[in-house]
Amino acid sequence: MCTCRPRQCRAISSNAAWAESRVLIAFNKPFGVACKFSPEPGKQTLADFIKLPNIYPAGRLDTDSEGLLLLTDEGVLQTRITEPRHKLPKVYWAQVDGAATDEALAPLRKSVDLGDFVTLPADVRVIDEPAFMWPRVPPIRYRAKIPTTWVELTLREGKNRQVRRMTAKVGFPTLRLVRASIGFVSVESLKLGEWREIGADAPWRKI
Repeated sequence: MCTCRPRQCRAISSNAAWAESRVLIAFNKPFGVACKFSPEPGKQTLADFIKLPNIYPAGRLDTDSEGLLLLTDEGVLQTRITEPRHKLPKVYWAQVDGAATDEALAPLRKSVDLGDFVTLPADVRVIDEPAFMWPRVPPIRYRAKIPTTWVELTLREGKNRQVRRMTAKVGFPTLRLVRASIGFVSVESLKLGEWREIGADAPWRKI
């Protein structure tokens, strides 16, 4: 028996119906794949992997970046995922050039002036290479005398090439960039180039 008030019950039913009527796709985008469905000479696009009609990326992931991309057929849902005012955290794993330390990355935890905009404070920490990480094709450049470091950054905004610009600002250029999660949706259960349909409320619902 439902114990909620009539107005609450209507709201719950309305939200459930809204979620069921929308399509949301989680895709593990490989390096070198353009984040669009229209053809691009010499490059793979989303159309090479996803054959569903009338869906579009909810935000961008650069051609030279990898990992989680969400796609939907609904404009309101696309806005909720992409706009910073909805405060949906996005986690990135960056393999950077040099021996980065938590102390050296400390400026990124504050607002950083990148010239054309000032970033919001980010959560940043040094991590081990993720155990499930797939090999990149082609691999990053290797220099025997210069180490690399994996860094995890959590952002609540998404400016053009922001992560790369942030790590370069503190002296550690990004060599490889993987988006690990958007809200509660993670890339970890997806093989490279694989996609699956998820619930429209999945980015906000902790499983």
